[in-house]
Amino acid sequence: MLKRIAAIFLALALLVPGLAWADSGIVIPEMPIGEFEIPDNEAMAFLRRMGTGWNLGNTLEAYIDGQRRGVNDETSWGNPRTTPELFQAIADAGFGFVRIPVSWHTHVDADLNVDEAWMDRVQEVVDWALDAGLIVIINIHHDNAPAWYFPDSEHLDASLTYVTRIWAQIAERFADYDERLVFEGLNEPRLVGSPYEWSFNTAMLEIKDAADCLNRLNQAFVDTVRAAGGRNADRYLAVPGYAASPDGIDSDLFVLPTDSADNRIIVAAHAYSPYDFALNARGTDAFDPKRPADRSGVMLPIKKLYDRWISKGIPAYMGEWGTVDKGNPQARVDHAALFVSAATQWNIPVCWWDNGALHSNGENFRIINRRTLEWEFPELVETIMRYSLKETVPAQ
Repeated sequence: MLKRIAAIFLALALLVPGLAWADSGIVIPEMPIGEFEIPDNEAMAFLRRMGTGWNLGNTLEAYIDGQRRGVNDETSWGNPRTTPELFQAIADAGFGFVRIPVSWHTHVDADLNVDEAWMDRVQEVVDWALDAGLIVIINIHHDNAPAWYFPDSEHLDASLTYVTRIWAQIAERFADYDERLVFEGLNEPRLVGSPYEWSFNTAMLEIKDAADCLNRLNQAFVDTVRAAGGRNADRYLAVPGYAASPDGIDSDLFVLPTDSADNRIIVAAHAYSPYDFALNARGTDAFDPKRPADRSGVMLPIKKLYDRWISKGIPAYMGEWGTVDKGNPQARVDHAALFVSAATQWNIPVCWWDNGALHSNGENFRIINRRTLEWEFPELVETIMRYSLKETVPAQ
C-alpha cells in the first residue's frame, strides 16, 4: 500500500500520461484532518484498508424496461464493456476499493434463477477488480419495484423471497472468496413513486412501515449469506437504511441486523450534499468550504455515521458521493477536499459515483474516460487522494 501511494504521488509530480494536466490555476485547499477517537478493532482497520472507492456506475446495473438483453445489458446506458485495464487504472490512481452495482431482475426466470451467463459475467468483472488489488463491493441495485422487492407490508413476503433467493445464489457462487469481497444487500431501498420516496419523514405511517420492512429485508440478507457456507461465515456485509439516507441510519427506526459473525456488518449511506451543488444539475455551481451552509451541508451527513456508528466501533461507509460537472472545477475540488478530509478524520471510506456516459438528465459525474483510460479531472483525483483514508492511519 505504501509503495503504491508513493508511486501515485510521484506520478502526479512528474505529470505522467493520463494524470497530466496543464497549469489550470486550480488550487487544492489545505484541509486539516481533525483528531477524533476511533475505536481500535478489526472493523476499523478494515475501513482504513478500504481507503477511498470508485463506483462502476451505469454498467452492470443498467437495463432497458421490457427487454431482456442478457450480458448486453452492461452497455445499455452508453458505457463500454468493462475491462481489466479499467480496474488497473483505478488502482494505479490510488483507489483502494470499487463498488460494482448490479441489477438482477432482467436476468432471472420465473423461479428467480439467475441466468448462468449473467452470473459468469459478474464474476469475471469481480475477478478483474480483485486481480488489480482492489477490495470489491457488489449489491442488488435497480430491483426496487413491486414485482421484485418493495419495502412495504403489502409486498413484504414476495420481497423476502426475492432478496433471499438472489443472495443465496450470489453467496453460493462467491463462497470461496475472502473478505476482500463485500456484499451490500440493497441500494437505496425506498417507496419508489410515493410522495415520500426521497423523504425520510418519520411522522408518516408509510415511512415507519417501510423502515420496519427494510429491517426485515436486511436481516434476511444477513441470514441468507451466513447460511451459504464457506467464507460467507465472516464476510463483511453492508446494509443501508431508508433510501441510503444518512437520516435513515441515524434513526431508531433503523435496526442493525443480528449476526453470527462478530462486528462484520457495515452500515451504508449515500451523500450528495449540499444537494443544489452536488446533485442538482440545475442548481448552483458555487461552493465555499468556509461558508457555514456549505460546510454543514458536507459535514453533518458524514458526522451522523461517526456519532451513531463509528464512535461505537461499528463500521460505516459512504457508498456514493460526488458532484455534478457544471464547468466549475475549482468548486468541485474545494468540495472534495472538505468531504474526503472530513470522512477521513472520522474513519469513513467514501466511494465516488462515476456514471461513465453522460446521463440523460445532465448528471455527469464521470472522472475517467473508460475507453481511453484518461482521467478527465486529474485535479479532482489528486484532491481525493491527498485526503484519502489510508491503511497507515493509526487507530486513535
